[in-house]
Amino acid sequence: MNVGSLGFRTDLALLTASGSLVEDRGTHLVVRSPENPSYFWGNFFLLARPPVPGGEKEVVGAFHTEFPDADHVSIGIDTADLTEEARAAFEAAGLTVDVATVLTATELRAPREVEAEVRPLESEEDWEARAPLSRQLYPETSEEAFLAFARNKNVQERRLVDAGRGRRFGAFVDGALVSTAGVFVTEEGVARFQSVETHPDHRRRGLAAAVVHAAGRHALDRLGVRTLVIVADTDGEAIGLYRRLGFVDAERQLMMEKRGGEWASLDDR
Repeated sequence: MNVGSLGFRTDLALLTASGSLVEDRGTHLVVRSPENPSYFWGNFFLLARPPVPGGEKEVVGAFHTEFPDADHVSIGIDTADLTEEARAAFEAAGLTVDVATVLTATELRAPREVEAEVRPLESEEDWEARAPLSRQLYPETSEEAFLAFARNKNVQERRLVDAGRGRRFGAFVDGALVSTAGVFVTEEGVARFQSVETHPDHRRRGLAAAVVHAAGRHALDRLGVRTLVIVADTDGEAIGLYRRLGFVDAERQLMMEKRGGEWASLDDR
């Protein structure tokens, strides 16, 4: 299966580089992250195209067959086009349909100065600080379950760092990590941002823009990157920040989810 979506293509490149497995079934891909089963967009289906009318429930059933112990359903489609009938059928099967925006930039505008130290995550303490920072964004999820998920994501990301594919940058205020963004090479000349996170008490201070800019400059200046890729909620606040930095809309990315139990509010992309 040839993946046309820039969003999913860069997703898959980073997942495979960090240890995930991709099985090509012709009509769809089955993506697995055995070390982190709670990583919803590390354990998902990617369909080449929408199913035939009436086949939506079969796709959901096939997901449960492949992931019998999963407390979620995550299905992507390698096209942003979905008929109203297909959307309604997936929603009737319990999934939330989301069309995110994929943005690209070849250069970045400098953000305003911030009162923080902006630098790459280096030490064990730096990386460990990222897990509770992420946890602050999803307080409804139990601490034990979330920290296990977040630490496993750190392990995967650090493999990318060790392979020389990129870095995760953080903004530190009084020595505490309060905002962070990662960027990693996916193919020659292309790098994808990962998980821009800012502590709720430190928002609207320019910190997210600062870490995105620092990570992007690292990719452009040090990694031979010509195109930066970032994905944002189409109706979210972050997309305006990215556009102000110089990102422009490139395509839409179609994702559908059903999350159970304490993970219902988690956005792990």
